[in-house]
Parts: sequence; C-alpha cells; structure tokens
Amino acid sequence: MPPTLPACGGEGSEFLTPHSSFGSCYPVCLEGSVFMNPSRPGTGWIEVIAGPMFSGKSEELIRLLKRAMIARQRVQVFKPKLDNRYSEGDVVSHSQMRVPCELVDRADEIMPRLDPRTEVVGIDEAQFFDDSLPKICGHLANLGKRVIAAGLDMDYRGVPFGPMPVLLAVAEEVHKIHAICTSCGAPAAYTQRLVESDELVVVGASGAYEARCRRCHEPEGAPPAIEPWLIPPANVSASESED
Repeated sequence: MPPTLPACGGEGSEFLTPHSSFGSCYPVCLEGSVFMNPSRPGTGWIEVIAGPMFSGKSEELIRLLKRAMIARQRVQVFKPKLDNRYSEGDVVSHSQMRVPCELVDRADEIMPRLDPRTEVVGIDEAQFFDDSLPKICGHLANLGKRVIAAGLDMDYRGVPFGPMPVLLAVAEEVHKIHAICTSCGAPAAYTQRLVESDELVVVGASGAYEARCRRCHEPEGAPPAIEPWLIPPANVSASESED
C-alpha cells in the first residue's frame, strides 16, 4: 500500500484516490477558486470546434467527450441557458446525439461549479458566452484541464461572433468544419438567417437558418452574387460577367 502523504495544510485540503498510472496519492489544495491537478502537470490545452450551423459542431464535441469518458477521464460539460432548443439538461446535436451538461448564464459561473477532479471540460455554444470565456478557458488549461469548446465562428451577417475570435486565437488546436450549402451543394462556411429580426441572437434551427457557401450567402438581405466575376468560368463570357 503506498504511503500516505501529509496534507498540504490549506483550508479545505483533501486527498484524491491513488492514480492508477502513478500509484501514489496526491494532495489537492482547494483555496477559493484555485484548483490544482498535479497528477497531469503541464498537459492542459484548449481545443475549439468552429463552423456554421448544421456543420456538426455539437456532434463532434459529443464524440470527443464520449471518447474521454471511455478513457475513464472525468468530464464536465457546460452550455449557456440561452440554448434551450432541444433540451435544458443535455448538449444535443441536430442528429439527436446527446450528453448531460450544466446550464450557466455567464462564463464566470463555470469555475465555482467545477469539480477539482475534472480532467476534461466541454463547452457548447461558446459564441453565446460573454467576453470573459477565453480567460476562463485559459485558466482551466493552465490548471491542467483539457478544454473543448464548440461554437459558431460567425453570426448570420458573416461577422466574427462573440468571444470566438479570441478563443480561436489562443487555442492550441482548431477544428474548422463545414456544412453543405443548401443552395448549390458546395462546402458552406456561413449561416444564412431565413427569418426577419433586428436581434443579433435568434435561437432556432432548421426553418430559421440554413448553411450557405460564400457565394450564396446573403448577409443582411443583400442579393447573392452582386460582384462581377474576376475570372469568368468557361461557360460565362467576359461580356456576360460585366452585365
């Protein structure tokens, strides 16, 4: 039986069970919101899954989280309360894959709810969080956590969405995935809003939004293909492109 290590002395100190890979006990000092994960030092990082609606972001997030669960890693998942399309207690993909999650209003609510033993933190619909999310994700990664965040990189206008630009910049790994353009079948990187509203955020799914490619995307109702061809395709003459 491995020797018992002395407590670190901080208020609220406790012991983790022996780690199967190391064969010894490790103290964990809980002081305020500072959690240490000494069993896996220096292994924290941030992954971001980004793309338009209907590209499979939540599905990829769920896939990665389930792989972590199979590996017997402790996983916690969070999403904003704003996203209540399919379920309030689960992250749910359009294909109905799901994983349990906790609802939060703001990014700073994640730390107080975090179990210090958690090794993988999943965050869905990251674009709906406030601008403090990248800082929170960076803090989690510095504590040795693997952070996987999924979200829209651009809003319906094609403008970088919420905290996503900063999150993409500080992430160690970025999964940029595409949907299929509903107009022409090309790879789609944009989200087209189909309903009229002055609000930036209109929570919805099919019927309210479509995936579009760059050429078929109509930001803020502008007609598609308003720019002339720089190099006309073989079946379009130069005079036709100028018309």
